[in-house]
Amino acid sequence: MKPQDLYILNQPEKYRDILLHVLAVVEQVVPEATLEYKWKIPFFYLDKKPFCYLNASHKKQFVDVAFMDGFQLQLHQNLLIADGGRSKVKSLRYKTLEEIDYEVLIALLKEAKQRLEKH
Repeated sequence: MKPQDLYILNQPEKYRDILLHVLAVVEQVVPEATLEYKWKIPFFYLDKKPFCYLNASHKKQFVDVAFMDGFQLQLHQNLLIADGGRSKVKSLRYKTLEEIDYEVLIALLKEAKQRLEKH
């Protein structure tokens, strides 16, 4: 089994469920993205460029769906979080499966993909 799969499957249930749902959405919306394991977390790449990553933060108790060029995205900036001195990355954070707004997630995935394809 690949390390990115193990990362997800070895998470406590509340994180694993969120990660699996987000993974399914990314695979459906951006099927050409490849899931790799970089910096000890699952990382999606498009055309060998980093696209977004998934991180289960046990300490802060959320799953981070982080977009590499999050500051450049136009949609849903009010929902994207930038902290910890991140200068490019912004993320959606989910503490429960019910918090996932699929319309927002899908819209941001599509926009991030379009931005990456242009550059």
